[in-house]
Amino acid sequence: MPVKPVYLFPALALLAMIWLAPLDRLVPAFAAHMVRHMVLVALAAPLIVLALPNIADRAAVPPLAAALAEFVVVWGWHLPAAHALGRLQNLGFAAEQASFLAVGLMVWASCLRRDQPLAGAGGLLLTSMHMTLLGALLVLAPRDIYADICGTASDLSGQQIGGMLMLAIGTPIYLIAGLWLTGQALQERRQA
Repeated sequence: MPVKPVYLFPALALLAMIWLAPLDRLVPAFAAHMVRHMVLVALAAPLIVLALPNIADRAAVPPLAAALAEFVVVWGWHLPAAHALGRLQNLGFAAEQASFLAVGLMVWASCLRRDQPLAGAGGLLLTSMHMTLLGALLVLAPRDIYADICGTASDLSGQQIGGMLMLAIGTPIYLIAGLWLTGQALQERRQA
């Protein structure tokens, strides 16, 4: 299948926006982190998979394995020490961003395969659930989880905004895509 520019150009524009725009000057630092994270895994990654179907086919693994890999990467980078590495060091930031994009591509390539829509739906719904849990934990935390280890002033409201962004972007995208795949599977069964 050929490259589909209708998906590729928006994906590249989103990547340019999150990596070149001075997000940290526009919103609190943690909220900027979350915007980058959510654009990588929930917006740019599915657009890239749709734009490059041949490459996506090669990146596919079982959907639940991909969802588990994304869970490990996302939660791992939100542990305080790993978050500080990604936030304070250029090499750590590059590793964090690359791993978010890699697992995002893996999840979407695996879950959007036409041959197993229910497994894909399961992978996306599982991802929606763990994103929702992490977003809720960030919103409901009684203190800034990262300030001490990052050596920054406490910014609980920035952390809460970041958690709300995770809830507002990641949760519905994965949920809607998972429900759409479930509908596709049910429609195929009715036709069979």
